[in-house]
Amino acid sequence: MANPILRQRLASKEFFVIPGVQDMIAAVIADKVGFDVIYGTGYWVTASAHGLPDAGIATYTQMVDRMATLARTSKAALMADGDTGYGGLLNVHHTVRGYEDAGVTCIQLEDQEFPKKCGHTPYKRLISQEDMVRKIQVACEARRDKENFLIIARTDARQSEGMDGTLRRLEAYVEAGADIVFPEALTSEEEMAKACSTFEKPVMANMANGGLTPVPNASVLKDVGYAYAIYPSLTSLVAAKAMEDALINLKEKGIGEPEELFNFKEFCEMIGFDEVWAFEEKWAES
Repeated sequence: MANPILRQRLASKEFFVIPGVQDMIAAVIADKVGFDVIYGTGYWVTASAHGLPDAGIATYTQMVDRMATLARTSKAALMADGDTGYGGLLNVHHTVRGYEDAGVTCIQLEDQEFPKKCGHTPYKRLISQEDMVRKIQVACEARRDKENFLIIARTDARQSEGMDGTLRRLEAYVEAGADIVFPEALTSEEEMAKACSTFEKPVMANMANGGLTPVPNASVLKDVGYAYAIYPSLTSLVAAKAMEDALINLKEKGIGEPEELFNFKEFCEMIGFDEVWAFEEKWAES
């Protein structure tokens, strides 16, 4: 059974923000801060787990395993990137079932050719609108929990077909049964407002730091009309910068105990060492 919190959030029509999580450390930190929905980001999960670019290289098997670990680790509802469904219609059916069984609450599918590319990088190529409609129809039929497991339809048409093509495709995907629409890589607040005003279905924003889309304050996105915004790269890029700074200081200055560190004892507790220690006290031999 998918976590109902995302459906409930959307029904309330109150704007909310969702952090991207690339690994289990990010997942437990998001729990600590109090996020009840997280985003399993394809780009950053692939980079974190496999050191590979988001270019369709990571397989379905690798991704569903990683999403299952995220779902098991986090208390939050997990929204997960399903790329193109990893192939044709049978692959889409298998991907939706696999993600749902893994504990995912919502799957994102996009209309690129397989293998796909990150939406904020060049050389993206699209499948036909008709082929993507069939993928959405298959995804909607494949899910077992028709109420709480949600389908996001993403289009990468903005760079090749403009806003008209973007809206035309998303309208078709809504008719096919998509619960949420995702116009990727919009380039201005005017385009964002146009997308949000076009659909009665929830529209999501992708705030990819360093990408093609501007990243205004969340209050602006709320006013524009988005249902929610994901921040897929935020934790990864912040962590990468902090690691680089710490390693430079270690290499150049010998500083191995910087002023700003997460508390080690608290981190041990967050990942479950308290249970290990309790087990040892009960069962370990003297």
